[in-house]
Amino acid sequence: MNYSKENLWQIEEVGFDSRYLGKTESIMALGNGYLGSRSATEERYTNERRDTFIAGTFNKFDENEVSELPNIPDVWWMDFIINGENFSLEKGKVANYSKRLNLKTGELIREFEWATGEIKLQFTFRRFVSKARRHYLSSYVEIKNLTSQSMAIQIRSGVDGQVTNSGSQHFNEGQKGLVDGEFMQMMPQTMESQIDFVFTVTHKLQVENLKERIEMGRRQIFMNYFFDLPANESAEIEKRMSIYTSIDNDLSIHEVEAMRQVAISEMKEVAELSFEQLLEESANEWAKIWAKHPILIESESFEDQLAIHFAKYHLHIMTPAHDERMNIGAKGLSGEGYKGHTFWDTEIFMLPYFNFTHPEIAKSLVTYRYLGLDGAHKKAEENGYEGAQYPWEAANPADGEVTPVWGAADIVTGQSTKIWSGFIEQHITSDVAFGVKQYIDVTGDQEFAEGKAYEILFDTAKFWGSRLEYNIEKDRYEINDVIGPDEYKEHVNNNAYTNYTAHWNVRYALNLAKELKETNPELFEKLNQKLALDRVLEELAEKVEKILLPQPTEEGIIPQDDSYLGKKILDLAKYKKMDGVDGLFHDYNLEQVNDMQITKQADVLLLLYLFEELFAHELKLKNFDYYEPKTTHDSSLSLSTHAILAADLGKLEESYEFFKRARAIDMGAYMKSSDDGIHAASLGGIWQMTVFGYGGVRMINGQLRIEPHLPRAWSHLTYGFDYQGESITVTVTKDRVELSKEDNGRAITFLSNGQQYSLQNTLHLS
Repeated sequence: MNYSKENLWQIEEVGFDSRYLGKTESIMALGNGYLGSRSATEERYTNERRDTFIAGTFNKFDENEVSELPNIPDVWWMDFIINGENFSLEKGKVANYSKRLNLKTGELIREFEWATGEIKLQFTFRRFVSKARRHYLSSYVEIKNLTSQSMAIQIRSGVDGQVTNSGSQHFNEGQKGLVDGEFMQMMPQTMESQIDFVFTVTHKLQVENLKERIEMGRRQIFMNYFFDLPANESAEIEKRMSIYTSIDNDLSIHEVEAMRQVAISEMKEVAELSFEQLLEESANEWAKIWAKHPILIESESFEDQLAIHFAKYHLHIMTPAHDERMNIGAKGLSGEGYKGHTFWDTEIFMLPYFNFTHPEIAKSLVTYRYLGLDGAHKKAEENGYEGAQYPWEAANPADGEVTPVWGAADIVTGQSTKIWSGFIEQHITSDVAFGVKQYIDVTGDQEFAEGKAYEILFDTAKFWGSRLEYNIEKDRYEINDVIGPDEYKEHVNNNAYTNYTAHWNVRYALNLAKELKETNPELFEKLNQKLALDRVLEELAEKVEKILLPQPTEEGIIPQDDSYLGKKILDLAKYKKMDGVDGLFHDYNLEQVNDMQITKQADVLLLLYLFEELFAHELKLKNFDYYEPKTTHDSSLSLSTHAILAADLGKLEESYEFFKRARAIDMGAYMKSSDDGIHAASLGGIWQMTVFGYGGVRMINGQLRIEPHLPRAWSHLTYGFDYQGESITVTVTKDRVELSKEDNGRAITFLSNGQQYSLQNTLHLS
């Protein structure tokens, strides 16, 4: 990958190598939250992944499989035949190859010169997914003849429904046809969820003596265009596309024929607008995003500033801000990895960005969890519990658990490894509660709190009350047979993160009930009738003081679980130096790793970060020094947590090393890291490292705290955030901190280094 300090809004690939197509397909993905598309090339290659997804359109290929986002028919593809020879960059000579994404405007550009035999052409490809028109995509191609001889050109372009999800076909054939002699349409339907799609494609060609012929194949409709390209002349081809579905919330009628007419009307509406005008229209919407709380970093490495642009771009193309029935997938909309499912990644790693910068989007994301209460009840009931037990992996909110049961091969047994997360990785329930509480604290959205959030907070506490196991010998309540954030450790008892967050969830519900009885008894009674709170709260009050909270050893180490500290220690130095994150499993299987003091990602350390007020500085320091050397960071979620906690602990140089490694997860030189899609949570982590880590912003027990501390490599940081309806800007240098907001008569209070401050307009901290 090629990055330049001259352009902090561009990521670029220089030179073509078909072995590494997945890297740029993912990190240069296009989207608008409604749809997302990998930037596969127009021409096709063996190792490519031609994936495009529409948020929320989950389907099951077979009753024995879990639902996943279907890879929809491909609208980007174009075949080029030059003088009877198929165009491919794997043959001939390629010069001046550049593929680059403009993060500011969302435009992808690819250009190069290609020569084989008597053929020498210059290609320019441009495309974008509109941020202004939810359903619209556009592609532009210019072909220039660099020889003194005329070239015979044939182009095939249309809609190809022969794509799959790694072999699983989610669509039936559907109708297809040409409308008004101009608009190709294909109308497939997902086979299980029965969601109708309408694809519409039209072309504009600026060439002379054009001949055309329509063709249809199985799951395909496309046009053949034939023309001669004179010496030293150029041809221009523009492809205009739209996609509609029968679950779109901006349509009043969802029948296929009605959607076809809407799509045709849109194409006719934009017919007089040029590619440049439509791109500008989309870029103007992007400009509104970039204008909201821009982050400015002055650093020894220009890639730090580029990284925050990269992260924010992807956070917005993968988040379905338009529909509260949908959430963010672990790979966004950039690949088939994790099947488009939503994890705890949203609440812990991505929701904070939206809480503090786009509260209206954050509200949609937490509303998704409210809509998921039925699915959470379903899972709890199936497992013999009460209340809301949230699924480890979620798709449609009411579906409940959708985690696959079987995963990768066990290198020792040769059998598939069982995925226990869907059964026993239960901290997701308190993660959801934590995210909801953070949303309320940051935004002050009392309407959401009373209408939805309090119900989630009580219902999740109700689950934990039924999940607790009484140890009669020790007179305490435990949580046994779980997986914590460290997914290497399966079937452990009393994972510290799980126990502490469950305890917080229960304690908060008890305090909330007391508050509501005094301030809003009518609301409490409504929730009481729905959730049987009188009984539930009485039981929780009896149990809460006896919930086991693992305490530090004499050496000051909080046990990750009951057995962790008694296990064998393995030196991880050689594995930490590897490019890939799974090198450990080339030597050991999961069962063997389970019996060693090896941690996949921040577990105890995540607890210390999220609930910092519970633990003394010295205790956090000891645990950081103990657990980090034992952590493989075999999860993109891990490095950002370590960077922030290290900054909190004064380890700023170590923190910045974690920052650089986190930055490189998708942007780095390792060319296979992003094949399955970008690492969505890690991108949220880049923003958190910047604003929470070095900007020092945190919510502590409902109170805003701001304590900036810059790494040595940074001389200046400016960032902004929304807090309870106010827009705040913070500028940090090595020797001063300035906070500002509109002087509107309302003051914001916050903590900094143990002191309380009031911000009315402008404030300087020494």
